[in-house]
Amino acid sequence: MHTPTYLAAELRLPTNWLDYSILGIYFVVVLGIGFAARRSVKTSLDFFLSGRSLPAWVTGLAFVAANLGATEILGMAANSAQYGVYTTHWYWIGAIPAMVFLGLVMMPFYYGSKVRSVPEFLLLRFDKAAHMLSSILFAFAAILIAGVNLYALAIVVEALLGWPEWVAIVVAGFFVLAYITLGGLSSAIYNEVLQFFVILAGLIPITILGLKKVGGWDGLSDSLSQSHGADFMTSWGGTGIGSANPLGANWLTIVLGLGFVLSFGYWTTNFAEVQRALSAKNLSAAQRTPLIAAFPKIFIVFVVMIPGLVAAVLVPKIGTPGSDLQYNDAIPYLMQQLLPNGVLGIAVTGLLAAFMAGMAANVSSFNTVFTTDIWAKYVVKDREDAYYVRFGRLITVIGVLASIGTAFLASSFSNIMSYLQTLFSFFNVPMFVVFIIGMFWKRASMKSGFWGLIAGTTAAMVNYFVIYKQGIIDIPSDQGANFVSAIAGFVAGAVVMVAVSLFTSPKPAAELQGLVYGTTSPGMTEAPAKGDDAWYRRPALLGWGAVVLAAACYIPFSF
Repeated sequence: MHTPTYLAAELRLPTNWLDYSILGIYFVVVLGIGFAARRSVKTSLDFFLSGRSLPAWVTGLAFVAANLGATEILGMAANSAQYGVYTTHWYWIGAIPAMVFLGLVMMPFYYGSKVRSVPEFLLLRFDKAAHMLSSILFAFAAILIAGVNLYALAIVVEALLGWPEWVAIVVAGFFVLAYITLGGLSSAIYNEVLQFFVILAGLIPITILGLKKVGGWDGLSDSLSQSHGADFMTSWGGTGIGSANPLGANWLTIVLGLGFVLSFGYWTTNFAEVQRALSAKNLSAAQRTPLIAAFPKIFIVFVVMIPGLVAAVLVPKIGTPGSDLQYNDAIPYLMQQLLPNGVLGIAVTGLLAAFMAGMAANVSSFNTVFTTDIWAKYVVKDREDAYYVRFGRLITVIGVLASIGTAFLASSFSNIMSYLQTLFSFFNVPMFVVFIIGMFWKRASMKSGFWGLIAGTTAAMVNYFVIYKQGIIDIPSDQGANFVSAIAGFVAGAVVMVAVSLFTSPKPAAELQGLVYGTTSPGMTEAPAKGDDAWYRRPALLGWGAVVLAAACYIPFSF
């Protein structure tokens, strides 16, 4: 860990009435969407999954917007200022393949089984122990990640607008609470569609003006290659095994740690994302949701990476003891230096929209898991449907309050993206290994899910806090340590699952129908993995996936 993270005091923005008017209009629209969505909430399915009624283009944009939070924007810009063009790996290697896999292979299991959450799938595939543990781990992780978004908002608003941190927290927290408690997931999703465009409207001017400031891409590349070395401006340069590079990771740890374990662990099991696809109107729309989201995800890297690179040129010592600016200051610094009033208001609104999208995604997934997977199954069972809607609204309030406390944990990391990747290696990776083995191996026993989660989470934490932090093995950077932790968690979880399965009884074959690859359930209207509706027999879905993967594979090797 590093010293607490605060944006530099000199980053105060010269905002005026025009900027605040734009911000005010945005908040009015957000609340209006919440009130409009309230009319559609009649059952718990409406509140938690939008009644499974939304079109694919809406859920697709919400899917990518839920990931494009303030932590993504500030964190990936910080990554770029610190590590250079290696940031592209978090998108083209660390996102796109997993999103395609989720759409083509995993969504039929999720949607076809009619589960309301990711942990509920583990209840069907394994047993109550695996379900309870995964529900608790996910709920805990969701609050931690929501706290990161809350912390990011507080430091940005305090530095840029001069609002005290508590004011920023109360104002933004109120609006998130208002539109989620009013309209449930539908309100969150439609606001995320709006936020997607607002975020881009704020980032694109920063990117264009930043490039102009440093002489275009050629000027940017020449400056950083001279000051940071040629590898700083490449995706793969210096990543040979045994070679040194700014990221502190070689190609093997990038491909396995980020591209496979961390990426697939996040995109395929993180309910904050999967929930958007589960709200789609049918299986086809659910499968297209992550594929639609993958198209803008390919190009979003440019509007978050380039500002970080520009900041590294304009402030050569950014993030070092010799500078007042840390890596997290990259975007706010460019906002202050480059944007005129009006455009500045759009950028500030974009940052607040990003915070609200990220926090709302985690809060809405938290209230669903806590209500349906913990409260309704183990605490208060078999109550009327209206009771669980009321409880879902109450737990939303509690979740936001809890995230305020976890925000202070994020302050101990100078790069908030490193902190997020650490959380993903602890919580998402072990869940992914349990899912992937459970979905593709019929022999995986009921008990193996629980012990796989325990082993994976423990191994990842031991690697990070003991082996890395205590210096037992020298790992050059936090991000490199996260990749290794992810690999350790995946391998430990897989080994333990196999070992436990060999000594315990498998689940009866009749109970695995529709839950394991190659099986179907008579009660499903669309086959999850086999038959005429299988993804590999559907040209349209294959076309979507092939185009996305082709672009994601081609672009990285042009850098």
